[in-house]
Amino acid sequence: MLRFIQNSTSSIPTRSLGKTGVTLPILGFGTSPAGDRLDTRNAVRLYETAFREGITYFDTAPGYGKAQIQLSYFLKQVRPQIFLVTKCYESDGERALKMLEESLRELGTTYADLVFVHSVGDDKMDPRIVFSKNGTYAALMKAKALGLTRFVGLSGHSRPSRFLHALRQFDIDVLLNAVNFVDRHTYNFEEQVWPAAAHANIGLIAMKVYGGGQKPRPKTLSHSQMPVEYHNMAFRYALSQPQVCCAIIGMATHRELEENVRRARMFQPLSAGEAKRLYDAGALLARQWTDHLGPVS
Repeated sequence: MLRFIQNSTSSIPTRSLGKTGVTLPILGFGTSPAGDRLDTRNAVRLYETAFREGITYFDTAPGYGKAQIQLSYFLKQVRPQIFLVTKCYESDGERALKMLEESLRELGTTYADLVFVHSVGDDKMDPRIVFSKNGTYAALMKAKALGLTRFVGLSGHSRPSRFLHALRQFDIDVLLNAVNFVDRHTYNFEEQVWPAAAHANIGLIAMKVYGGGQKPRPKTLSHSQMPVEYHNMAFRYALSQPQVCCAIIGMATHRELEENVRRARMFQPLSAGEAKRLYDAGALLARQWTDHLGPVS
């Protein structure tokens, strides 16, 4: 049986998530590393510690190892206090709805707070299907009407033009995009997509803050981890973007959690001088990373 846990009253600054009316801590917990690398006991302990430190946003997906099942044990005690997020990486609406229903069963809950049409920029996610009457977007809007999710969003790392096109035609609650000072020079969601989203009061969440890397190219820098000396600046860069609510960081150790909580509690926006230096450093790294998150257009 799990121990009783209580959320910290200290701590992490909060911001509004666009038009949703929800307020969240500026640091969210990405469960992919824990789901892949930890057993259930240790994963649950890490989630409990994160919650005690003030984190209430927990981001998961069906493809994140055992994360959804692990979260079900944690959620039994704290579900009303958690902003729970999952994803559907599927273009067909009927299959996406079944995927969501299975995710909710694994999570041991009747609803998610937010569900993303995931990786909208990927080749698999043809927008002509995703946004058709039988596509994933329509299915998740149906799920929203049925109470299976409170909000529907789009997530992705590549092809920013797809997101901009969708924003002009569909009702989107939240965007989750790869935003870091290196990929600004390649994908540039923060200047190509986010201003229009912010104008529509769509919630903005940053991911891949330390670089990440879905598709590393041969003979390039490893993208699995940004050089450590840049981590503090990278966190501050993402949270310094206009109207961004929070940054989602994947974590699998208590040390990673402690470091990110410390960054969140000490957060200060970048100064103009810092932003200029980071812009120049990012331009140099971008030449090595190239299009490591997928196609630009």
